[in-house]
Amino acid sequence: MTNQQNLTWKAALADKIPPQMAEEIDTFENQMTLRCQGKLDEKVFAELRLRRGAYGQRYDNGFRYDGEKTQEIAFPHKALTKGPETKWEAPGMQRIKIPYGGMTAEQMEVLADVAEEYSDSILHVTTRQDFQLHFISIEDTPDMHRRLAAVGITTREACGNSVRNVTACPLAGVCHDEAFDVSGYADGMTRYFLGHRDVQDFGRKFKIAFSGCSQHPCGLTYMHDMGLIATTKVIDGVEKQGFEMYVGGGLGAVPHLAKLLDEFVPTEELLPLSQAVARVYARLGEKKNRNKARIKFLVSKLGIEEFRRLVKEERAALDHDPKWTEFLQTLSKFAESGLPQPVSAGQSIDLGADAEALEEWKSTNLYQQRQPGFVCVAIALPLGDLTSQQMRGLADITRRFTRDTIRTTVEQNILLRWIHEADLPALYLALKAINLHAAGAHSIVDITACPGTDTCKLGISSSRGLAGELRDRLAVKGWQYDTSLKDIRIKISGCFNSCGQHMVAEIGFYGANRLIDRHRVPHFHLVLGGEWDNNAIQYGQSLGVIPSKRVPDVVEFLVDLYLRERQNGEKFSQFVNRIGKKEIKDRIQPFTEVPLYAVDKSFYVDWGDAREYTIGDIGIGECAGEVVSLTDFGVAAAESIYFDATLLLEGNSTNGNVKQAADKALEAMLNAAQALVKVQNVDIPNNPEAIVKEFRKYFYDTELFFDPFARGKFASYLFNAYEHRNDDTNLDRAKQLIEEARLFIEAAHECNTRMVQAGITNPGSFKKWLMEREMQLANG
Repeated sequence: MTNQQNLTWKAALADKIPPQMAEEIDTFENQMTLRCQGKLDEKVFAELRLRRGAYGQRYDNGFRYDGEKTQEIAFPHKALTKGPETKWEAPGMQRIKIPYGGMTAEQMEVLADVAEEYSDSILHVTTRQDFQLHFISIEDTPDMHRRLAAVGITTREACGNSVRNVTACPLAGVCHDEAFDVSGYADGMTRYFLGHRDVQDFGRKFKIAFSGCSQHPCGLTYMHDMGLIATTKVIDGVEKQGFEMYVGGGLGAVPHLAKLLDEFVPTEELLPLSQAVARVYARLGEKKNRNKARIKFLVSKLGIEEFRRLVKEERAALDHDPKWTEFLQTLSKFAESGLPQPVSAGQSIDLGADAEALEEWKSTNLYQQRQPGFVCVAIALPLGDLTSQQMRGLADITRRFTRDTIRTTVEQNILLRWIHEADLPALYLALKAINLHAAGAHSIVDITACPGTDTCKLGISSSRGLAGELRDRLAVKGWQYDTSLKDIRIKISGCFNSCGQHMVAEIGFYGANRLIDRHRVPHFHLVLGGEWDNNAIQYGQSLGVIPSKRVPDVVEFLVDLYLRERQNGEKFSQFVNRIGKKEIKDRIQPFTEVPLYAVDKSFYVDWGDAREYTIGDIGIGECAGEVVSLTDFGVAAAESIYFDATLLLEGNSTNGNVKQAADKALEAMLNAAQALVKVQNVDIPNNPEAIVKEFRKYFYDTELFFDPFARGKFASYLFNAYEHRNDDTNLDRAKQLIEEARLFIEAAHECNTRMVQAGITNPGSFKKWLMEREMQLANG
């Protein structure tokens, strides 16, 4: 606290924090006290802390607080002892909102300070332009929130069932192709909805993104709950600014493309129409079943025409709010400019041995602004991480070479804007001094990865470990400088959820595991067919699983194949569509083999981890159960049927193909369910009604099919698909069924693994387990 060592942060910053923000933080601190006193239910407090951006995180190593035991929690700088009187979990993660990714040098310095003092000195940029800090003790959060609030940063509603960080194109204001600068509108949307009464009763989170144009991926509007694309329209002879508004998009386990709600929303209607959307979602969206609570499911259920009618009806009933247009008067403050002249004007910059490296860096990390003489410089952050020391150095560089015009990006990098081209040699040397001079930003080596098994409780495979290995392997080949590969993005998620945005990458991966030779083996699904350009307008599909240790080989094989066989400069996604997923799947088949444990144990260890692979907190210990060959065979057959369903939708799908694809998706789920039921009844007939009935009785009602997190979510996909098997099917529904089949089959694999490890391998052992389970349920 420098000069105010005797003051608390609350007192020291009292005159710097806006009153409303100060009151919110005080309230949260009081809620923490009530929780410690047992006067606030843990379930209620969990949502309260999530709305302050405070998450739990995973700990596969070290100590943790567990039940009534007192255990020491290791910290980078200190150790805390927790007893049963506190009921706190182990240190967790803090998410910090950075609306549209915009930061100042002062804010960067405070972020560096809190990361160093409360965390492990690592700041992680997320795919929503946020920052995340890990290993945070919840007792430290109120003071940390106050320090951030003093420089205009909030953590409110960074998590929870709320409007998350509003993202926007990091090139807004300097892009050649934008209709207009969307920065001020993203900021206005953020401020309007922060704490707004109409966004407090959602069943799940709500994500909003702004894009300045339709053809680039900066905003990724099609994968958002609400996406807004800047556009203009001539009305009564006058050109007006407005937005195309899309709703109902989302990645997650089952991705949906957003639907066009309105082709032109005038700027003065942006907030009221968005409020109407929020009110319809809050009123009609699912509340009980979180797996169906995102707005994409509501739009799909109602249809976009009915949803549009309800929104317009809601808009007409809204009372006027002056805040709808007040923010329009502040847009001018978002107009940026650079320093009047280069910092290094008249200086002789001796690059020496760095001259060649500078040219390589310039070939990948620069964007020519539409303003002559200025460029944007991308700071490539491997895995999205930088240290507190680097962040302070970057703040100094910002003050020296530009104004407060910094943006985080959805690709986990930082963008410096309004850099004089003449300053690039001096800037490069300054970045090199803090080790932030790596080339390859926005190239094939600039790989996006979620936290995965490092800290996420849902992580199955090491997304960060794989990303680091891939970056090193591909950089050695120099592929970051190959212009023919500049449009290939690689994105990795540690599980089926799309936190790493794998569904919209040209090459995507998400974590899985398989039981081989009585040991778990880390795997990744290979996802091809996604389109990052055009605001992520096309989602990819899985071609099957690859052992984690062979993924780098598969990537090299695919890229080499593309370089050899592409035609007339076609992009990678076009190449994949021309070759066909079946042909590619056949060619990568040799990479799917896993040697026995005694032959090569390296396959049974994940990237970045010296231990034999498990799935951490959600895993079950090894045992000597026998492999259920009939079930393995049946689930493998289901995978083949699923893949056939995806092929039916390649190219221009006819109505007949769409119906066949939907039927194939259901057939795949039925085959996977039948394969599991064979453990209980080898003679289960090949009759859909009997399979669904037996699966429900022995796997759903007993909760045997439930995993620790998804619970009965994936089983519901089978029940719903079977119930509506005779309904009319459109292309969107067919795609949804295919994605649900993929997840159901993956859950069947995991269920089979758990059964083998628990010794449930035949009708006799199943009957014994069933009797024990019935006793458990009877005893509560």
